[in-house]
Amino acid sequence: MPRTVWSGAISFGLVTVPIQVVSATEDHSIRFHQVHLEDMSRVRVRKVCEIEDREVSQSEIGKGYQWGKDTIIPVLDEELREMPLPTAKAIEIEAFVPLDSIDPIQIGDGYYLQPAGQVAAKPYKLLRQALERSSKVAVAKYAWSGRERLGLLRVRDNVIVLHSMRWPDEVRDASPLAPEAVELTEDEIAGAEQLIDRMTRDDLDGPEFVDRYNDAVAEVIKAKREGVEPPTAAEETKPAGKVVDLMAALQESVAKARESRGEDATVHDLPKKKSTAKTAKKTAKKQPAKKAAKKTATKKATSARKSRSA
Repeated sequence: MPRTVWSGAISFGLVTVPIQVVSATEDHSIRFHQVHLEDMSRVRVRKVCEIEDREVSQSEIGKGYQWGKDTIIPVLDEELREMPLPTAKAIEIEAFVPLDSIDPIQIGDGYYLQPAGQVAAKPYKLLRQALERSSKVAVAKYAWSGRERLGLLRVRDNVIVLHSMRWPDEVRDASPLAPEAVELTEDEIAGAEQLIDRMTRDDLDGPEFVDRYNDAVAEVIKAKREGVEPPTAAEETKPAGKVVDLMAALQESVAKARESRGEDATVHDLPKKKSTAKTAKKTAKKQPAKKAAKKTATKKATSARKSRSA
């Protein structure tokens, strides 16, 4: 089990739950050192005092706040821990809300909250079961690493999970990034809905959800170590300036989705484009006036011949 990153309590009304916080996720990325390419020696970052021009140890380093141009105010870790702030030593639950009322963009890293000893077992279980039965999540405030944060508490595998959250004013307005108005047909929307239906699944278990990047990096390292050329991706040639046919792309995507599930890849039930009255009118307008006049004259001549023969 990973090390404890914070110890404190969950404050739930007048109920206090002593807890220990451990990280809920792991990073399996392959890590690289910075090296001097000329001789492949390590490049290291050293912490140097600007006044004394010497490297300083971690025990000599503290926090300071820049006030104006020439003044730095020292702030001790002990002073931050002893601030008159309820959230400095506790995760204070402020409200309970439905999970879908929270924008996922606000939700960050996850941490498991472990009951600190037998005394915490009963209130911990009480909060966990109350969360499960209410089908809600708790929104809380807590103070870590020199700042007060917003958090979300939910239940996973009988354990309470704390997710760090961004404050609402930390989320940028996305409206300027929206595309300009474009027209979509009902057939195109229905095709996209069908593709979503074909790609819907109940879980994320499967070979598609495995980190292939790490494996690819490992292959590059192995090849370099053995003195052979590392594998390279085949160049994909795409015709430049080709206008994308949405319906054709949707049909091909649905076929591939079916094929990946071992189904018949033939697309039978994708809606086809229908010619509308508007399209017919537009086509009629585009016909040259001479051709239209000739057509009318021919019809009149035919009618006259029929009348004479009658």
